Amino acid sequence: MTKAEITELKNGNNGELGKYLNPVNDTKTLYFTLDKLGRLPENFDGKYFIPLCKHPIEKIRLLAVKNIGKLCDEKYLTQLEEISISDDSTMVRREAISSIGRMRNKNVIPILIKRLKDSDPKIVLQAIRGLLVFNENNLVVTELKKLINHPNEVIKNVIEKEYFDQSNSEYNGDHCKSPDYLKNVVVNGDVLEVLKIVPNESIHLTFTSPPYYNARDYSIYQSYDEYLEFLRDVFKEVHRITKEGRFFILNTSPIIIPRVSRQHSSKRYPIPFDIHPFLIEMGWEFIDDIVWVKPEFSAKDRNSSFRQHRKPLAYKPTAVTEYLMVYRKKTHKLIDWNIRQYDYKTVQESKVLGEIDQINTWNIDPTFDKTHTAVFPMELCLRVIKYYSFKNDLVFDPFGGSGTFSKAAQSLDRFFFTTEISDKYFERIKENIGQNAFFNADFPNKYYSFQEFYKIIEVNK
Repeated sequence: MTKAEITELKNGNNGELGKYLNPVNDTKTLYFTLDKLGRLPENFDGKYFIPLCKHPIEKIRLLAVKNIGKLCDEKYLTQLEEISISDDSTMVRREAISSIGRMRNKNVIPILIKRLKDSDPKIVLQAIRGLLVFNENNLVVTELKKLINHPNEVIKNVIEKEYFDQSNSEYNGDHCKSPDYLKNVVVNGDVLEVLKIVPNESIHLTFTSPPYYNARDYSIYQSYDEYLEFLRDVFKEVHRITKEGRFFILNTSPIIIPRVSRQHSSKRYPIPFDIHPFLIEMGWEFIDDIVWVKPEFSAKDRNSSFRQHRKPLAYKPTAVTEYLMVYRKKTHKLIDWNIRQYDYKTVQESKVLGEIDQINTWNIDPTFDKTHTAVFPMELCLRVIKYYSFKNDLVFDPFGGSGTFSKAAQSLDRFFFTTEISDKYFERIKENIGQNAFFNADFPNKYYSFQEFYKIIEVNK
């Protein structure tokens, strides 16, 4: 049998095709025939699919149900309902619900409403999809609204978007704009003090690497909890000043605190995993994890002792990776909505050209700076900015460091805003980007103390 022969048979003698749909045939023949049927004629007799709905092989049952669904015939409704309840495969049950919903007939409403109480969230979601066709039916709306209290977060999200979302999904002229007084600005001050006076929804993208927990001379905290609390406070403010549906990329890695003596063990803190629950709680939606891979020579060797004695339990791999955790400010709007806020010219000029990173591991060499001990590589900043912002967006780094991110932003025709508490690093930023080649005459780089910045905010209220 070929696909062409199957097409000829399905449009001609249905009985002849039935020979190939006999349950006693081998699995390969059944699967090929069912899979290649395609669109079925209006007068097609689906009786040959019925016995296959009880076939011992899941993929045969699945395709049989799928082909019944193509017929959109109410005479199969009882059969499909039974399958949606009794089949031991989630995929087959879900396909049965999909086939029922495809009929778009009010007679399917009671069946789909029953399945809203199914213990399998995938079945419930498929039933919801079928019922949304009848969104003007009061009974349907009442039953669906009850699911706002469903324990499954995906189901709740769907219902909230359909019935409880008050946001405007139309064009928002302010989405692409940001305050002029924040463009190409560096503030020398405590990040929390600065953020508290920045207006809501001012920035389009944040990319940052927070100070390591007690691993550098510029970040000393009395406890790990205090450190996490500080980051939580900062990123909560970042969430507030980020525009709807825009991105926050956090670069972190587990950190090792060296042992006090040979009688004590070192301590390793899983920073990216400990901060993640806080970010979700405050309204960030997790999107992706990107692993930044460094060359082996760039990391401290942790295997020297183990290579000698080879004793189990003492193995410690050399850490050559850091995480870029990608979050989006939670919204019911799709990413397409964010893109549609920009004019055609901006979208075209912002397209990512050339080779792209197709997998979530980025091999980038680290960078060393004469002043800062943990500097962003320029290449890392360029990739993040290109992938997660548009031309003329305002991008933010709450821990400015040596200013690499700001310099990268200007090279890609974005505006930057950054803060840095250290006077030494503030001066390094001036040196690094003060005379850059991407000078914007309308928005020259500006360097403020907190007091100066505070006055500017007051004037622009």
